[in-house]
Amino acid sequence: MTTRDPMQGVCGLDCAACGAYRAWRDDDQALREQTAREWSAQFGTPFAPEDINCSGCRTSGVKGGYTDACPLRGCAIRRGEPTCGDCGDFGDCAARREFEAQSGLDMGALFAPKTRP
Repeated sequence: MTTRDPMQGVCGLDCAACGAYRAWRDDDQALREQTAREWSAQFGTPFAPEDINCSGCRTSGVKGGYTDACPLRGCAIRRGEPTCGDCGDFGDCAARREFEAQSGLDMGALFAPKTRP
């Protein structure tokens, strides 16, 4: 198992850069409203500003909005893996492919080993 930064999400994203985390951390209502609009459009499901509060999907604390329903997070918890990148089925995962298609992310790149300059 790889040791990962606790602010690296299950999907590989940096939770500290996420609108829901920043809105929660800074108690920023305008950012909650903006993130709710963006996520509603991106994920094709309605998000309300009150859904936009999250302390990070791999940390203890508040979870809301998409984090609670995230199929990748649920899968990682069921499998006992800290992130998708730690899972032995990562390369052949249907949930990963669906998430990548919906989000436009390349999870393989998010979990690729970082090279030093």
